[in-house]
Amino acid sequence: MNQILSLAAGTLPEFSPHEVADAAGSAGFSHVGFTIEPDKWNAPALRATQSAIAAHDLSVLDVEVIWIPEGGAVGDDHRVIIEAGAELGAPNILAVSAEPDKDRTAAALRQLCEWAAPANMRVSLEFLMITAVQSLGDALDIVQRCDHEAASILVDTLHFCRAGHEPADLAAVNPELFAYSQICDGSAECAPEFDAYLEDAVDLRSAPGEGKLPAGNIIAALPENIPLSLEVRSRGYRDAYPDAADRSRAIRQQVEKFFSAKNVSLR
Repeated sequence: MNQILSLAAGTLPEFSPHEVADAAGSAGFSHVGFTIEPDKWNAPALRATQSAIAAHDLSVLDVEVIWIPEGGAVGDDHRVIIEAGAELGAPNILAVSAEPDKDRTAAALRQLCEWAAPANMRVSLEFLMITAVQSLGDALDIVQRCDHEAASILVDTLHFCRAGHEPADLAAVNPELFAYSQICDGSAECAPEFDAYLEDAVDLRSAPGEGKLPAGNIIAALPENIPLSLEVRSRGYRDAYPDAADRSRAIRQQVEKFFSAKNVSLR
């Protein structure tokens, strides 16, 4: 197998997009993803990011994150993220929802897809325990209601496990609904409380092979050669490697060992 591995912006949450691109290139990644903050995204930020992408001959896998708010209304800030993705050549937009009504979330997702589709971008809805969409089943239901070919589902190995899923749960899902996936490792369990889930997601992740999650089995159950975004939001890695490039290299080295044991080459 020959697997695309992208450096997710979440691995370097305190750095700007152009700094993330520089770190990804320095660490040997072929792909990278960016967090776009609408109030900070402007022409100089775009130029700096495009320059870093070009300097390292990178491809962009995704931009994030669009939060569908309670009520389901999407607007100008969300369009800024989509337009940034189009300008950077990203094929994927990551979205999550705080709206508990599935029809309203589906309507919002459809609007995002209509904005993204002209640039050949897909909108991947992520399910996680700190949002209103908490399970694979919920995400599938919403994407079905959305009824737009640009809509897809994002599986994050950590959130997949926290939702109580098993790798076998992916077998019945149409593989075309998965545009890419986020991967990491983590502890075997997490207290079923919002604060615990939040800390787990933003501070306690580890690189694949370092924790107790069945990350390898989840990846194997996803479509073959699906692009993978390496999101290791880790307080431990942030403390040990304050430099963005050093952190990216350290995490990539661990992931290379993980995939080498499975006879998977990375690109």
